[in-house]
Amino acid sequence: MQLTGRAESSVRPAVPADAADIARVQGIAWRTAYRSVLPAAVLDDWDDAAVTAGWEASLTSPPTPAHGVLVALDGGTAVGFMAHGPAEVTPEEPASPDGPSTEVTALLVEPRWGRRGHGSRLVAAAVDLLAPTGVRRLQMWVPREDPVTSRFLESAGWAPDGWSRMLDAGTTTIHEHRWHVLLGDDEGLG
Repeated sequence: MQLTGRAESSVRPAVPADAADIARVQGIAWRTAYRSVLPAAVLDDWDDAAVTAGWEASLTSPPTPAHGVLVALDGGTAVGFMAHGPAEVTPEEPASPDGPSTEVTALLVEPRWGRRGHGSRLVAAAVDLLAPTGVRRLQMWVPREDPVTSRFLESAGWAPDGWSRMLDAGTTTIHEHRWHVLLGDDEGLG
């Protein structure tokens, strides 16, 4: 099932057979974009087989029916992916007054395939899939040291929502800001 895109570029729901491609894209994107953010050991000790197995397990048995992964293709090559699931609600962060939210947990395009619309197609496909389920808001945590993703989200109509957090990554602390977009607007469609 092709959700969006031209014949040579498309987005579709991921299947377990995509796990190795997703792990490859993740490894390359993290090594390129997050070398200064993630501890060196995370990238230096990257285990393709373990990451692939993790993605295969999540695609075979997602934690909930609301979790999903989309894959961006250029021709027959997987060049990016987006993972999403229910947004966490805590006493500190109550449910959004705008309606049900979905959290984008990963939005990665292999750098050599960047600036060709794959990220925009992934976001548009997620909107197409999620809006009919009642989701009214997408949100995503972005490291402050990732200006590329921040600029992309801003160009697609997203904005910071005022929340930030710090993650202890062992030898470093990762500072993140949360971005969001309302699906009822013409925003978030890239």
